[in-house]
Amino acid sequence: MSATKLQSLYYFPKPNRWTKGIGAALPEEYKKFWKEWKIQQPTAVHYIKEEGKYTRNEKTGEVYPVQNIPIPLKYPKEFDQFILGGEAIVQGFMKRGKYNRRSPHFWFPVLRRSILYSEVLDTYIRTVITLRTINLIHENYGFDHYLLKTPACDLKSNLAVKLKREILIALADKTLYPNDEAKREEVYNKYSQYLSSYTRAEIEWYGLTFKDACKKYINLQKEQTIVEPLKIKYRSELIAKLKENNIEEVQGVDVSLPDKKDGSWLSKWNPFQKTSETK
Repeated sequence: MSATKLQSLYYFPKPNRWTKGIGAALPEEYKKFWKEWKIQQPTAVHYIKEEGKYTRNEKTGEVYPVQNIPIPLKYPKEFDQFILGGEAIVQGFMKRGKYNRRSPHFWFPVLRRSILYSEVLDTYIRTVITLRTINLIHENYGFDHYLLKTPACDLKSNLAVKLKREILIALADKTLYPNDEAKREEVYNKYSQYLSSYTRAEIEWYGLTFKDACKKYINLQKEQTIVEPLKIKYRSELIAKLKENNIEEVQGVDVSLPDKKDGSWLSKWNPFQKTSETK
């Protein structure tokens, strides 16, 4: 037996959020969004990506493989409420002089507060953005085009992906501009091309955090599960037994549904029933 096969016998896959618990029961539509948001490689922002597999040093003529290694980035919790266009905090070292030792340093994106307008939602959003976000919005000819064209891995923040989800839902259900039919058709025809990349089920699960997706799945399961009250179960069993003994009063009573008529023969047997009689 080879060493690889022998090693596979002792390999136990590490459990994760997708192999146990509610995460394993989440639909494929949400898993597709999660791969786009957390696993897909984002666009290079803080380094220049080299094309091809090999490159040559022009001075020495040495050929070596291209290694596009992403720079580790820091994303504080506050960044989830911003739209930064892929920028984040870069941690590294800086050497301030020839004979000085290098020291830890952080590079922060330049933040600015601004107001963005969504034509589909007909809403103004006040948030924190960067200069790169403004440039990307101009390059895509509008804030809605920028969100709809950009994958979730480049939008990154919870605010950006949730806004994209609301825009997609408004387009799919055609709920935009409810009081202006002409404007609704104009805006819908302008952005409806982006719906071809998603199904309605994928849009429903798009833009949710893992926690929100689990809550949504639990609520859907509760809605689909109809719990029959025990009083109806015991009532049905009682009526079935009375019918077996040929009791005349229960021959026309439905076994599965409760009798909602006031003053029924069964209500007289209830010792806890409130009566309007006064002694």
